Amino acid sequence: MLSSLIDFCFSHIQVTKEKSFPKSMNETNHSQVTEFVLLGLSNSQELQPFLFLIFSLLYLLILLGNFLIILTVTSDSRLHTPMYFLLANLSFIDICVASFATPKMIADFLVQRKTISFDACLAQIFFVHLFTGSEMVILVSMAYDRYVAICKPLHYMTIMSRRVCIILVFISWCVGFIHTTSQLAFTVNLPFCGPNQVDSFFCDLPLVTKLACIDTYVVSLLIVADSGFLSLSSFLLLVLSYTVILVTVGSHSSASMAKARSTLTAHITVVTLFFGPCIFIYVWPFSSYSIDKVLAVFYTIFTPILNPVIYTLRNKEMKAAMSKLKSHYLKSGQVLQS
Repeated sequence: MLSSLIDFCFSHIQVTKEKSFPKSMNETNHSQVTEFVLLGLSNSQELQPFLFLIFSLLYLLILLGNFLIILTVTSDSRLHTPMYFLLANLSFIDICVASFATPKMIADFLVQRKTISFDACLAQIFFVHLFTGSEMVILVSMAYDRYVAICKPLHYMTIMSRRVCIILVFISWCVGFIHTTSQLAFTVNLPFCGPNQVDSFFCDLPLVTKLACIDTYVVSLLIVADSGFLSLSSFLLLVLSYTVILVTVGSHSSASMAKARSTLTAHITVVTLFFGPCIFIYVWPFSSYSIDKVLAVFYTIFTPILNPVIYTLRNKEMKAAMSKLKSHYLKSGQVLQS
């Protein structure tokens, strides 16, 4: 179903592009760009095998860590609560964020010329904004869950029902889809007929638009405004939510509030790690490309790795559930061997 939806979007993009330019423009002497060259993380050929090994291990850790959280949450009935339901969805999105470009980047370490087709480039742009937009709303939903749990504990299960949790996840994907569609709308009408080198390891939208054959100053501003609005509005909602929660927690000193402080620390750390690079890249678009590369690696690789670590190391319930899961599989293995 997702592939059909993407095919529909790209077919609509092609039709829109053909209608937007007169035939005379398409028949100019400029050759139409059919692929882009990704310059990657480093030009040093000596570093490529080392980077291949490092990022292969990091990607494996992302998959293992986040799949472990999903498996733990789904298999332990004690974790069938709104907070862990949203956490499992966050882990799934983290896998998606890490997977839209990382396998391609790892494969490119083994080749000298790193190319990507025009359609595949559009697909990367589509997925990065779909997944990051969805993750922002999931993080806001998790903050709302903590707000209700701490500030309105008597009404928690009524407000955060299973139906509400499913609606929140559905809304997160809808916002991500609307966001990525609006971003692609700025790109599809751009003519690409000359430079085709993208100074990154994936098709980052601000870098791709700079390669168009026309002045893209206004388009770049619209892209920054779109992403900046979503990032800043989500971040401000999170700051507001956690400020109210911290004030509430600070006025109590019970054991349950101490547990809440520990959970909040994990949530706030994850929010900072995710939104920091996103806001810096899109709200402050005049940074150098080398800094953008580091920040892009941070939110596509390191944040999906750190999320499982942060949520498991500071959460006794998750650690207990993982130990129980480990014991279950070890006993199953011993039974099979006997």
